Amino acid sequence: MSKPEASTPRERYRAQVREEIKKHAWDQIATAGASALSLNAIAKRMGMSGPALYRYFSSRDELITALVKDAYRSLADTFRARAEAGADLRDLAHALREWALADPQRYFLVYGTPVPGYRAPDDTTRIASEIMAVILDACAAGQGPDEPASPLEEHLHTHRAWAGQHPAPPSALRRALAFWTRLHGVLSLELAGQFTGMRFDPARLYTAETESVAHL
Repeated sequence: MSKPEASTPRERYRAQVREEIKKHAWDQIATAGASALSLNAIAKRMGMSGPALYRYFSSRDELITALVKDAYRSLADTFRARAEAGADLRDLAHALREWALADPQRYFLVYGTPVPGYRAPDDTTRIASEIMAVILDACAAGQGPDEPASPLEEHLHTHRAWAGQHPAPPSALRRALAFWTRLHGVLSLELAGQFTGMRFDPARLYTAETESVAHL
């Protein structure tokens, strides 16, 4: 999704500086992790004073929120574009892996260990729910209403806040949750280097898990 264009020179300059700040923030995260993010260090890198930078982001948490929103929006737009092109659940799975491998730090910011002391605002959660909605659409495609066929499906049928207002039947809820947990599990281990030295191809494991989820 394209960002709205700033309408005045001052707004365009402000938008440009904010983007530069975010770029330095990603560099800092790649070096020391999100918990070590420092606005003062970024200001020094940019030749600005701390108070001057705080006019663009009032706190560390506001900057983290901007990065988190950008990450979620990037994946939501990727999924939406694939879905509009007719992607099925397998296609979405491969899109998720491509997105994660393209920028592991971006992936870990939203799906890794929470940043100590940081809590994402509600509007960030709404962007994340767009991603799950696309997955639920793919899981429910061509499937009519059904009754819970297992204890897990029965539980999900009555505990579906994570699915928002999506009308997916119980079996689709189960498949979507399996997609989310199992594929993220493989991705997180791969990106963290946990498969290093095990001498197998993580892509093959990921594909096998994708097929398993698709056939649930």
